[in-house]
Amino acid sequence: MRRTNPFHVILANNLLQNIVNFTVWFAVTFWAFLETQSVFVTGMLGGIYLVLTAAFALWFGSLVDHHRKKRIMLLSSAGSLLLYILALLFYSFVPETELTRYTDASLWGFILIVMLGVICGNLRTIALPTLVTIMVEEDKRDKANGLVGMVAGIGFLLTSGISGLLVAWDGIRGTLFLAVGFSLVAFVHMLVLRFDEPDPALSTPEEHRRVDLRGTVKVIRAVPGLVALIIFAAFNNLLGGVFMALMDAYGLSLMKVQQWGLLWALASSAFIVSGLVISRSGLGKNPVRTLLWVNLITWVVASLFTVQSSILLLALGSVIWMFLGPFMEAAEQTTLQKVVPYERQGRVFGFAQSVEQSAAPLTAFLIGPLTQFLAIPFMTSGLGAEMIGEWYGTGPERGMALVFTITGLLGVLLTTGALASRSYRLLSAAYAGHRDDAES
Repeated sequence: MRRTNPFHVILANNLLQNIVNFTVWFAVTFWAFLETQSVFVTGMLGGIYLVLTAAFALWFGSLVDHHRKKRIMLLSSAGSLLLYILALLFYSFVPETELTRYTDASLWGFILIVMLGVICGNLRTIALPTLVTIMVEEDKRDKANGLVGMVAGIGFLLTSGISGLLVAWDGIRGTLFLAVGFSLVAFVHMLVLRFDEPDPALSTPEEHRRVDLRGTVKVIRAVPGLVALIIFAAFNNLLGGVFMALMDAYGLSLMKVQQWGLLWALASSAFIVSGLVISRSGLGKNPVRTLLWVNLITWVVASLFTVQSSILLLALGSVIWMFLGPFMEAAEQTTLQKVVPYERQGRVFGFAQSVEQSAAPLTAFLIGPLTQFLAIPFMTSGLGAEMIGEWYGTGPERGMALVFTITGLLGVLLTTGALASRSYRLLSAAYAGHRDDAES
């Protein structure tokens, strides 16, 4: 009888907890909008998630390095479980009228508790790539990272459908009840799961169990070109914040909400297909090159998919965007797994997540007002409508489209510069050097 691969079992456990956490995140966003009828609240929810992710990432990375990964997975599920129970109690005892006004502190207290429960799942996000390092052979890690991306895609696809149904069924209360139950299942399943991993205390016996930001930065700077890779990813996220802020508004300006939801669900399927492709074919001999070329294609598509008011262009752009996303994530993870010592990977992954995720909220918070008060008037009755409106189109939707086009062109310039940079050549050489050392 064939023995089940422990890594695949861990992936299944991770899938369950991810579905729970992201269902809660989507559901609280839908519920908050329905209760308050405020776009301000939904915008703030996205910003809160990214700010908390950036704030906790480095500490989470330190926890991952200093404890066994199974313990970290258990801590993640336990944290989410306890916070969801607390949120359920809060919801049960606070008067409902206090949760329907965005000016009420009770609403924001409830949202904060729920979002902290979701953020606990980021411990798993940081721990999982380090498990790839210790559980998967070096020449197969890129394919394993593809499986990780596929699991994330399945979770995202299921979540986008489940959340709306749950909120329609019983608001946020029913969602939290199910979140408590399935988080408990994930915790118990991980508790009985057995797999081998090195003792982190033996990895660095001379090191105190602290965050050690200075030491983490020293490790990153010791790898030629790695600082540039993290900065590049941060700028990518800075531009990507535009899509987080405007994508739904642009899609809903072209079609009904049911059609947009269906289109997004179908586009999310590309995330799963991409993970399968990577798990079978890998990322090539140089994941750094793969990362940059995939970025270049992505930004070219981003600059073109809104040039006309076309649902077909929007659908193609969304599918390509979702398909290429896992390639970028897997390429970055595979590179870090190769060039960063295992005992420091948690903190480096956490540092990278902190720097990269801190960029998107800035754009997300700024781009809405800039689009509303500059781009839309520019393409409705301003100079832009006069100059290019005849072929590009005019109106609010074309103002949003112009922001996408400009963002895509900036991304093309950024990636082209990265491909021509000395940092790219140095990091590629460092990766190749580690590969040669492993093979010799």
